[in-house]
Amino acid sequence: MSWLLLCSNAAHSQELQATININHSQIQGTDNTVFDNLRNTLSQFMNDRKWTNLQFQKNERIACSFNITVTKYDRATNMFTCKAIIQANRPVYNSAYNTTLYNNTDNDFNFEFTEFNQLEFNDESVDNQLTALCAYYAYLIIGMDIDSFSPMGGEDVLQRCMNVANNSQNLNYTGWKSFDDSKNRYAIINDYIDEGMKPFRQLQYDYYRNGMDEMAQNPEKGRVNISAAIENDLKTAHEARPMSMLPQIWTDYKKDELASIYNGKGTQNEKEKIYAILFGINASQNNSWNKIKD
Repeated sequence: MSWLLLCSNAAHSQELQATININHSQIQGTDNTVFDNLRNTLSQFMNDRKWTNLQFQKNERIACSFNITVTKYDRATNMFTCKAIIQANRPVYNSAYNTTLYNNTDNDFNFEFTEFNQLEFNDESVDNQLTALCAYYAYLIIGMDIDSFSPMGGEDVLQRCMNVANNSQNLNYTGWKSFDDSKNRYAIINDYIDEGMKPFRQLQYDYYRNGMDEMAQNPEKGRVNISAAIENDLKTAHEARPMSMLPQIWTDYKKDELASIYNGKGTQNEKEKIYAILFGINASQNNSWNKIKD
């Protein structure tokens, strides 16, 4: 996404280019039509809707995917019990490389869906779990994407994501309640826009715009900027809110990329400093962090 986003004369296009995958291999004896219809309905809803009044050009649409695994389906109640892996990618300037902007598993991606339902959504009156899930992730992805191009630029869209979480409290589905789970939907958006987590939001711009986008032209400068982002933003956010899961989630999906950035590159002092920070945040990924020291 370029600065044309802010221009009133830019081409008017939807924000998302979402791929919906429905894995229903665990469900036996059910006509596949309902799952095909669910996939097509979600794809149309996510991709055809204009989620904001921002101007995106067609080639600036945010590539994202929803890999939904159905673990239980009750035809009598139209209830789907699912988990979903949600991922969003961002192109790196002057390269063919796409970097992961967000990747996390929602273990409570549960909803009702009747074949040939027409999905509708209103920010102010959230009364449907499936459209609430779609809106929440649409706003989260768009807001984080904008943050990666403009410092704190996604504020308005992220506030809409927070509003969805707040307005979904009465839907009686798991994942919306504050303090129920440190990794649930409410916790993620609440932490992301929390004043004390501003360094983590700043990380999005410093890592992607000043770091990854710079690497294609000047790998050394890009890596140094990424090191500064990890030390000044990621480490600071983790120290300010040690109970927040966002730094751990981020390092989970960034582990391979970070290992590649430092493997065989940089000074020993730089590599040891980055290793210590990442290990302190997410020791479970030490196999990747060890590659940084090579």
